[in-house]
Amino acid sequence: QVQLVESGGGLVQAEGTLRLSCAGTISRSLFTIDTMGWYRQAPGSQRDMVATITSSGSTNYADSVKGRFTISRDNAKNTVYLQMNSLKPEDTAVYYCYARQVRPYEARYWGQGTQVTVSS
Repeated sequence: QVQLVESGGGLVQAEGTLRLSCAGTISRSLFTIDTMGWYRQAPGSQRDMVATITSSGSTNYADSVKGRFTISRDNAKNTVYLQMNSLKPEDTAVYYCYARQVRPYEARYWGQGTQVTVSS
């Protein structure tokens, strides 16, 4: 019903920048996506929320990334972006795109993940 494809991960030095993109493909027009966002998972850790954005543009950020990361969205393209500035080694993780479908029924979708590695 909804497929998410991430791009933009890679290796960067501390204080560098990266921009992640996630394109959503919806198989049928009756499916409606509300919230999209990004989560991340470091080795040995749980998957944590990084940032989310609703279809109306309301955003939410983890405290650890406030002021450094910016989430944005193109509703017409079902695409969400994550601009990451001032990266730190502790930002190293696999970043997963997330989408919450609200119609015709509620469902949650995940991308395959993209690796972000920040070297010190």
